[in-house]
Amino acid sequence: MRFRTYPTSVVRPRPGIEPWWNTPNVVSVARTVGSVAVGVWAVTARSLVLLVVAYGIYWVGDMLDGHLARRLGQETRSGAVLDIVCDRACSAICACCLLMLAPETWPAILPFLLSFLMVDTMLSLTFLHWDLESPNYFGNVDRRVWLLNWSPPAKALNTAGLVLALVLHEPGVGAVLVILVLVMKLWSFGRIRRLLLAEPWPATCLVTAPEPGA
Repeated sequence: MRFRTYPTSVVRPRPGIEPWWNTPNVVSVARTVGSVAVGVWAVTARSLVLLVVAYGIYWVGDMLDGHLARRLGQETRSGAVLDIVCDRACSAICACCLLMLAPETWPAILPFLLSFLMVDTMLSLTFLHWDLESPNYFGNVDRRVWLLNWSPPAKALNTAGLVLALVLHEPGVGAVLVILVLVMKLWSFGRIRRLLLAEPWPATCLVTAPEPGA
């Protein structure tokens, strides 16, 4: 039997265990449960008022958990990942409810879901490659990418297209803005990929496995 060797990255765990149930994480879970529950209620009741409440819980809770993490000195990488996941859960149900209430907004909602749930998720998780607490500190790696994605104005742009589509009744304008944000995120992802490729390979070990058919 012939064997082939494969290089595999050596895993070095970070020292210590990050607490899961700190105050910011509890707020993240609570605001997600609240926003998703009210969002589902808005879908079943076909209520614009309940949709606004669901968005309000999502946005206020998102600001509150980040503020508490910084104020209490409880920023953790696991908390940052939890926040990213919770944002997608809240945003998905709210966007789907908006689509049901105002089907004409689909030109803005479709690219938004593809951008925020797929591209932005992968982009946001790239901070884990570096020794950063969250994407909020990505300016230490690349300030231009941080400005375009995680500065306060950039975060507001994530949902600006949907707001314009709903408030101004201009789904075309909202779609253009959402698509521009998507293009910017794809460019950012390519820039981060180039940063990763420019870094030296990590230490590797050899794992031996039999060749197929051997």
